[in-house]
Amino acid sequence: MSNLNKLDFVALEVSGRNYLKWTQDVKLHLTANKMRSTIIADNITPEDMKARAMIFIRKHMEEALKVEYLAEEDPRSLWVALEERFNHQRAIYLAEARHDWQNIRFQDFKTVNEYNSEICRIRSLLKFCGEELTEADLLEKTFSTFPPSCMVLQQQYRERNFARFSELITILLLAEKRTTTYF
Repeated sequence: MSNLNKLDFVALEVSGRNYLKWTQDVKLHLTANKMRSTIIADNITPEDMKARAMIFIRKHMEEALKVEYLAEEDPRSLWVALEERFNHQRAIYLAEARHDWQNIRFQDFKTVNEYNSEICRIRSLLKFCGEELTEADLLEKTFSTFPPSCMVLQQQYRERNFARFSELITILLLAEKRTTTYF
């Protein structure tokens, strides 16, 4: 009986705070269950498939949202209604990610791993919102935000002409291992 209420992922919150992640989870699960077509425009799908998709989507919504959208019987209509209500979250995330990108500095982190994790989070968020950071962007951001006391090392790392950000991070992690600070 407890399996009836078990969720595959976190339910969509009334605030919509988790809308973007929720949509990705729903899309993946609908695709895995061969029901993604139910939320795509101008697609004719059998009624039983639409019903299964509605059950799945509604199961992953907070109770208040279920009540608000009680009249919706078509998964595509529900999908569009939720998108109209919550898709502004993408603009919020984009503004936040741009701000974080502008203000991140290598020298502000205690470890290379902390910096790398934050860079990867920002990069992923920007990509999700339709903006790409290139390898050159990541390398330049790292080099340009080295601590002032490490300018010689920064120049040495620049001269190595790294093609990938991950290569630089590997070198920085190794250097960090050999010392108690970054270098």
